[in-house]
Amino acid sequence: MASENIHEVIIIGSGPAGLTAAIYAARANLAPLVIEGEPSSTSDQPGGQLMLTTDVENFPGFPEGVMGPDLMLKFREQAARFNATFITEKVTKVDFSERPFKVWVRDELHQAKSVIVSTGAQSLMLGLENEKRFYGHGLSSCATCDGFFFKGQEIVVVGGGDSAIEEASFLTKFATKVTLVVRRDALRASKIMQQRAKSNPKIEIKWNSQVTELFGEQKLSGVGLIDTVTGEKSKLDVTGLFVAIGHRPNTDLFKGVLEMLDNGYLQTKPGSSYTNIAGVFACGDVQDHTYRQAITAAGSGCMAAIDCERWLESQH
Repeated sequence: MASENIHEVIIIGSGPAGLTAAIYAARANLAPLVIEGEPSSTSDQPGGQLMLTTDVENFPGFPEGVMGPDLMLKFREQAARFNATFITEKVTKVDFSERPFKVWVRDELHQAKSVIVSTGAQSLMLGLENEKRFYGHGLSSCATCDGFFFKGQEIVVVGGGDSAIEEASFLTKFATKVTLVVRRDALRASKIMQQRAKSNPKIEIKWNSQVTELFGEQKLSGVGLIDTVTGEKSKLDVTGLFVAIGHRPNTDLFKGVLEMLDNGYLQTKPGSSYTNIAGVFACGDVQDHTYRQAITAAGSGCMAAIDCERWLESQH
């Protein structure tokens, strides 16, 4: 099936970046179609990663904080108010080889003069059974977002790279003790970051260790560890667990279609949202592997909509 009309712009993804792009594109009279993802999908669900976040205290304009899902609902309502339309499905295939661009949702074809990609990224998790239940209730993947909630508590950070040590160092501003759980007997991080971790009195490193279990009822109350060399099991009574083993951008759909960096993130031209294909733009965590914040994603969504509007104007 093919939809009859050709849209001015299709936005793929509906986190802070995609919905901000939708607000700006809708207000520019582009009547964007937002294909927002599936509620059952863990990778690119409607609303993005903020749908898994409880309290958001660092988004401007909410001095008392706001629940992640509530914030994304406000974004969506604002876009809809200006005539953005939504399909709550997942894009299954794209063809950007010629214009109009083709975007499929299962067997249904949608066409557009331009496309904004905002499919986001996902934090790599440990794959434990009750991980999802504790996410936002003691389990987090963003120290900048959630560190403040762990004042005076003992917490664990999992990972051995630069990002894990950055998270652990940041968290020592709030926590009384941070245990860095490392699978091997060495850190992967750069020498300067290793030195930073080892010289911080609040950071203790548990070598050759792996988190195997999460304890607690409504909130996290402890983690189970196993020694990867001896097999010995132990438990840490902690109220926070931060997973810092990396992120993966949701770019499988665009492999061989759009240019990517070695780490899988979409490549955009410096200072813009332009991809290597004219008329296709990218914004948010799908192309930002540095900041990964809701506010920076929203800002890049604004950039993408403005870039898109100006590009369409140039084509006419």
